[in-house]
Amino acid sequence: MELMLQYFENIPSTHRTLLLIGGITFFWVLEGILPLKNFKYKKWNHALPNLFFTLTTIIINFAFAFFLLQTSDWVVAHNFGILNWLPEIPLWTYVLFGILLLDLIGAYTAHRVEHNVKMLWMVHLVHHTDHNVDATTANRHHPLESVIRFGFTVLGVFLVGAPIGLIMLYQSISLVFAQFTHANIRLPKGLDYAISWVLVSPDMHKVHHHHVLPYTDSNYGNIFSIWDRFFGTFMKLNRDQIIFGLDTFSNKEENGKIKALLKQPFHTYRKPTNTNTTKVS
Repeated sequence: MELMLQYFENIPSTHRTLLLIGGITFFWVLEGILPLKNFKYKKWNHALPNLFFTLTTIIINFAFAFFLLQTSDWVVAHNFGILNWLPEIPLWTYVLFGILLLDLIGAYTAHRVEHNVKMLWMVHLVHHTDHNVDATTANRHHPLESVIRFGFTVLGVFLVGAPIGLIMLYQSISLVFAQFTHANIRLPKGLDYAISWVLVSPDMHKVHHHHVLPYTDSNYGNIFSIWDRFFGTFMKLNRDQIIFGLDTFSNKEENGKIKALLKQPFHTYRKPTNTNTTKVS
C-alpha cells in the first residue's frame, strides 16, 4: 500500500494519459461486444464533442493543478483535515477512508449541488444532453463545470487533509469509474445489481441519465453508491425503460454540436419534467 501511494505521488503525466486513453479504448471496444443499447449513430461523429470537452477538462485541470498541490502540501504541513485528526490506523484503512471522503465531497456533494442550484444546473446540463450515453460521455463537461468541479475537489482535499499521493490515486480510480459507469455495456442484471450495493454500476448511473425527473435528480455517486443509499437519492429503473437526454433540451442535432453546447448554459433555466415517481431506497 505504501509503495502504491508513493507511485501515485509521483505518477508521470504519460501514465495518467495512458489511463485516460486506455480506459476509453477498452470500454469503446467492450461496447461493441456487450452493448446495452443498439445506438443508430456514427460513433466517431458522436464522440467528437465529447472528446473536445475531455480536452478542455484536461487543460483546465492542468492549469489549476498548482492550487491542488499547494492545498495538499498545506494540510499535510499543518496537520489539518479529517485524516490528520484521526488516531493512528492501518494504512489500508487510512487510504480507504480518504477515498470515501474525497468521493463524498468532491463527487457526490458537487454533483448534487449542481443539480439543485439553478445556475450550476445550466452549466452541468451539457453532460445530460447526450442522447447516446457511452464511454466518451464520461468527460462531457462544459469548461465552466470543469472549473466548478475543480473547486469542489480542492475543498475536498482541504477538509479531508489528503496528501497528493492519495489524491492522485482517487482521481485515477474516479476516472476509470466514470468511463465504466457511462459505457454502453450490458452486464448481467444480477451482477450489476450486486455491484450497486457498494459501488456505482453502469445500470445505476444510467438511471441518472434518464430524460425526466425524478430520475435525473438521483444516483449522484461516482465511485461509491453508499452515499446515494445513505442520503436517500438512490433510485432504480429498468434498463430497457431508460431514455437518454433531457426532455427540456430535446434537439438531438443541436446537442451534438460543440458551438451549441458551449452556449447551452446561457439558455433560459429549464429542468426535466417531474414524473412524480417515488424514489427507491
